[in-house]
Amino acid sequence: LGAVAAEMRLAFTTSFHNSGLSDILLPQIKKDIDLDVQLVVVGTGQALKLGRAGDVDAILVHSKKAEEAFVAEGYGTHRREIMYNDFVLIGPSDDPAKIATVKYIWDAMTLFALTKPAFVSRGDDSGTHRKELSLWVMAGLDVKKFDPAWYRAVGSGMGATLNAAAGMEAYVLSDRATCIAFGNKEGMKILVEGDPRLFNQYGVILVNPEQHPDVKAAEGQSFIDWLTGSEGQAAIAGYQLDGQQLFFPNAE
Repeated sequence: LGAVAAEMRLAFTTSFHNSGLSDILLPQIKKDIDLDVQLVVVGTGQALKLGRAGDVDAILVHSKKAEEAFVAEGYGTHRREIMYNDFVLIGPSDDPAKIATVKYIWDAMTLFALTKPAFVSRGDDSGTHRKELSLWVMAGLDVKKFDPAWYRAVGSGMGATLNAAAGMEAYVLSDRATCIAFGNKEGMKILVEGDPRLFNQYGVILVNPEQHPDVKAAEGQSFIDWLTGSEGQAAIAGYQLDGQQLFFPNAE
C-alpha cells in the first residue's frame, strides 16, 4: 500500500469555485505536492468565521480589509496576495435604467437609486456583497433605506444570484470570472466595467495554529507556497474560458 496523501481544509469563495478554477488547481496540487485539499465553498464572511473557529486550515477570500483585520486579531499568521480580476456590473440587454450611459461605477449606483430598476444583491456577507455595499456608500447611499420591491437581497452564491438576476431581468454586481463561466447569459450583458474601483484582489491566509492547535499548519503552508510559487501562478495564468483569462496572478 502507498502512503496516504496529506489533507487540509480550505474555506474557498463561491466565485473562485463557480469559475471552475478549483477544478484545475486541485488535481495539479495533488500531483505536485501530494496534498488533498478539501473545499468548504462559502462567501468571504462565512470563510472568515470558519477560520476564527478553527474549522479550516486556511482561507482563500477577496475582501482585503476583512482579511487584514483577521490577521491583526491573531486568527491568521499572515496574508498573501495571489491573484486579481475585477468586478463588472451586469444588467438586461435593453438596459431600462440606461446604466451603460455612465462611465464610473458610483454614477451607476446613483442612477439605480433614482430610477429604482430591479437590482439583485447577493446579501450573503461575501466579498462581492461587501464590495457592492461599499459602492453604495461611495455614492452616498444607504441600502437599509432601499425598497425591497426593487432592491432584492437573495442570500446566495454568485452563480445562483446571476440566475436570479437573469430570471428577474435585474441588474447585479458580479466578479468577472463567474460572469464568464455563467451559462444563463441570454438577455444579459456587461454594462459597466474598467473602473479602477472595481479591482478585485484575492488573498490566502493560514489559520494561526497558536489559536487553534489542531490546524494543519504544515499542510496549509505547503498549499500557500505552491499557490504563490511558480507552478501555482502559472496554473492561474493559464486558466481560460471562451478564450478569456479569468484571473491574473500577482503573488509578491
